[in-house]
Formats: sequence, structure tokens, C-alpha cells
Amino acid sequence: MQSEVMFAGFGGQGILLSGKILAEAAMEKGLEVAWVPSYGPEMRGGTAYCMVVVSDKTIASPIIRNPMHLVAMNRPSLEKFAPVVKPSGVVLINSSLISTGAGRDDIDELAIPVTEIARELGSVKVANIVALGAF
Repeated sequence: MQSEVMFAGFGGQGILLSGKILAEAAMEKGLEVAWVPSYGPEMRGGTAYCMVVVSDKTIASPIIRNPMHLVAMNRPSLEKFAPVVKPSGVVLINSSLISTGAGRDDIDELAIPVTEIARELGSVKVANIVALGAF
């Protein structure tokens, strides 16, 4: 079993933290994990993404060009990364900030208003955790 998840959004949305939490949870379960962060020079406000690979076997490469899953927290991230998600993959869309889908019929989409849910919980700063929990 190997699963690849990409988290993507604006810098400052907690994208890297979401991936790190998933990676640490998988390690606690005794699985092999690779966590690869990436962000632009702008950091806060720029595009940030990370890749998490979880496997019950040794991971040959932590770099995945076509992830099985995507958590897209903003429209630019959806537009950039949804085209490379593997067929039959899952894309979680933050419908609070993204009004359209990925435009593919070979993937499953979950549209969840994670920013709005976070606001109802008291802080939009926890939207990344809402998305992680929904995923």
C-alpha cells in the first residue's frame, strides 16, 4: 500500500503543517513516510504545497509527479495541481474559496467549506486542520 497526498494553498494557510501532522500520524502507526515541503519566496501569501507519501514498504522516492490525492485550499492550487492527480484519485476542494470543481470526470471531488467551518469554530486559522480532518 502506498498513498500520496498533496496539500496546496496560499502561504500562511498552514499547508506545510497539515502535511507534517499527517506524516507524523502515519509514523505513529509504524508506516514509512516522506514529507516534502515546497513554498515560493513570498511564503505568506505565495503558493505553498507539500507532498506526503505514506507506505507500508520502503519509499523509493519522495518526489511524486502524480499524487493520488490533493487537498486544494485555494483556486490557484486547484488549477495548478488537479490536472496531475491520478485517475480515480480524490480532490478535496475548499469550497469557501473555490466555486468550481477540477473539471475532470475521472477523479472524485469533495467540496467542503473548510474556511467557513473554521470561522464557525472561532478562527479561520484552523481551516487547514478542518481540511485535514475532512480528508
